[in-house]
Amino acid sequence: MKYALLLSAALLLVTGQAQPVLAQGPTELLKLAVEAQGGVDALRAVKFVMQKAEVKHWEPGQSHSVNGEARFLGDSTYTLTADPVNRIIRYDWERDMKFPAVERVKYTEILHPTYGVVIDEKGTATPMSGIRLAAQNREARRGTSQLILRALESPESVSPIADQTVGNQTLPAVQYKDGPNTYIIVFDRATKLPLSVRTRDQDNIYGDSNYNMILSDWKTVGNIKAAHTRSYTLNGMEVQRITIKEYTLNPTIAPAAFAIPDAVKAAAKPPATGNVPYQWVLRRIFLNRFTDSDAIYFPPGGSFKLVELSPNVQMVQGGGANNLIVNQRDGLVVVDAPTDEGQSIEVIKLAKAKYPGKPIKTLVLTHHHMDHTGGMRTFVAEGATVIVPTPDKIYFERAIRASHATFPDAQQRAQRQANVQDVKDTMSLKDDTAEINLINIPNPHVDGMLLVHVVKDNIVWVTDLVSPRGTIGRNPGTVAVGDALRKHNITNATLAGGHGATAKQADIGPALAAN
Repeated sequence: MKYALLLSAALLLVTGQAQPVLAQGPTELLKLAVEAQGGVDALRAVKFVMQKAEVKHWEPGQSHSVNGEARFLGDSTYTLTADPVNRIIRYDWERDMKFPAVERVKYTEILHPTYGVVIDEKGTATPMSGIRLAAQNREARRGTSQLILRALESPESVSPIADQTVGNQTLPAVQYKDGPNTYIIVFDRATKLPLSVRTRDQDNIYGDSNYNMILSDWKTVGNIKAAHTRSYTLNGMEVQRITIKEYTLNPTIAPAAFAIPDAVKAAAKPPATGNVPYQWVLRRIFLNRFTDSDAIYFPPGGSFKLVELSPNVQMVQGGGANNLIVNQRDGLVVVDAPTDEGQSIEVIKLAKAKYPGKPIKTLVLTHHHMDHTGGMRTFVAEGATVIVPTPDKIYFERAIRASHATFPDAQQRAQRQANVQDVKDTMSLKDDTAEINLINIPNPHVDGMLLVHVVKDNIVWVTDLVSPRGTIGRNPGTVAVGDALRKHNITNATLAGGHGATAKQADIGPALAAN
């Protein structure tokens, strides 16, 4: 019996060693996929492409609850005109946005390999930022029907990679480096067609992430097969779905389709390199809230600045979203951590310069949305306790533990143990310098939202529900803030916004009025 077991083990070992020899190598996988798409000659014959498509977008970082579904942003259509040989592409977008505002938007993007432009509804052309061009060029190359052919014709850029999991399937794959971009192409075992084109991205909240374009609904167009549905997922969460309604090969293209004014072309920047914040760029474009600037946080020439609300209370303005800094006897309390580590680093510098020798002891996050929390790990690396509204505690503990090995941030290097506390109703942070009351308020924007009241200075920090800029109209968000102020007997306060600037409670009384 012992001999039989040893013999069986030996046979299993030999079989296990032999399996990789029988597996298909990268070249064979690519050859089969090219043939499944119509063959080399058919793919090479594609000189121009036109598509008309319907698009849906979702944003998990703007969900109503940390335990809820991604927020639906709206429906869009685009007409695509492409010259895949020269890697030039034009998108004409029409977007019917439902969140964060109900609005209709029209614009055009024209992408060349080394420059790009955005043309608004009035015809005004503006050079793309380098980060936008890099992100959009990467996605255009991901989506081309000739990606597999290019990989086959560039064997020096292709390498083997372990089988990859897509959904509940484990499938063969290859890795293809196309200029600055590395794609993991996953193949369907039955059809031999590409099933998914994956990149490894870093997300400010989720960390090292799989960003997949999943291909389906293959149809014959001319002499090739092309996927007519493309679902884009971030760690399995769908963020974009494209359904191609019309697909035309080698149409007649007007000479001016890809033209860019000389002055705009001269001012255009090349695609960014290095640590491009792909997820931030793409998903803020989906949200129609992207600052098209390589400064990320503000237009070129902008900066973060401290605006003093009182000697112990500073507001950080200048970016798309703000922070609040409150000086207490034994350390600083910072409210919100917008965007990413870059903004948090600048805020920490400003705080320490204003209040020398004071550590960052506490970070208060008003709610979980990504534009107000993407930089929170930097404060954890500083040793700050993180305070969040119920029910967000587990969500943020997970975010703090997430691996950020692709582009290591401060917390990836420090590996600090997180101390996350949650506020179910109210919490007070009090010493002889400043008293800060945290109030978890019911509201229509999100499940779990903190108002932050600096008592002595009578300053109320409010994010999203009231954004002090221009006329503040009455809506369910402003009414929710008004209800909370009345419930907690807060009067004549200064409201400081997570977006915008400040407003006097007395001046916006109608917006805060009860139902």
